[in-house]
Amino acid sequence: MPLASIIVNDRGSQPKPGEVSLAHHGVLFLDELPEFQRKVLEVLRQPLESQHITISRAAQQQTFPAQFQLIAAMNPCPCGYAFNQDTRCTCSAETIRRYQSKISGPLLDRIDLHVEMPPLTAHELQDQHIPETSAQVQSRVILAHQLQLKRQQKTNQALSTQALERHAQLDNACKHIFSLAQQRLNLSARGYHRILKVARTIADLDQSKDIHVQHLTEALSFRSPFDH
Repeated sequence: MPLASIIVNDRGSQPKPGEVSLAHHGVLFLDELPEFQRKVLEVLRQPLESQHITISRAAQQQTFPAQFQLIAAMNPCPCGYAFNQDTRCTCSAETIRRYQSKISGPLLDRIDLHVEMPPLTAHELQDQHIPETSAQVQSRVILAHQLQLKRQQKTNQALSTQALERHAQLDNACKHIFSLAQQRLNLSARGYHRILKVARTIADLDQSKDIHVQHLTEALSFRSPFDH
């Protein structure tokens, strides 16, 4: 995808919204994330933070809305088999490092949930047991959303830093774990607050008034394993 089409459509004399604005109040899904040009991915950092995109031209400046949910997918390596020392992987350690480093640390820092999805085993594919239905998940999400609106009149994602500290207070055990994690993961201030929002949301899904250790540790588990 070229840079112009994801940010703005330049065809004609009048700039028109690109993909990030067309996804306003929706989902922008980017498959095979490292295959996009790095400069395209880096431009996403502004709208992910500010929820709008500003285009400056010689004669004019225009701002488009860009409040979207970014979902991205990628393989662990160019051949796609670098899971659990899979013998089919033909990529060297350096090749894997270069491939994963196409996604910059600042961009990863703006993505709240980093989830590894290893291939399913034959046993897992044949398992007919469904632990939780989509309807049950939907019900939990609706309850959590209602809880957030009742508590703070907005979702956790929209909380300012000051409001987050008020509505997502941590006990001493959580503070100790978070302090160790911050040093180990070398978290930025942005990463710290994003993890706190995720922990608050996990607690809401659990219908818990307070954030407990299990909520915080689960939120921490969603940070990227990549090294930059």
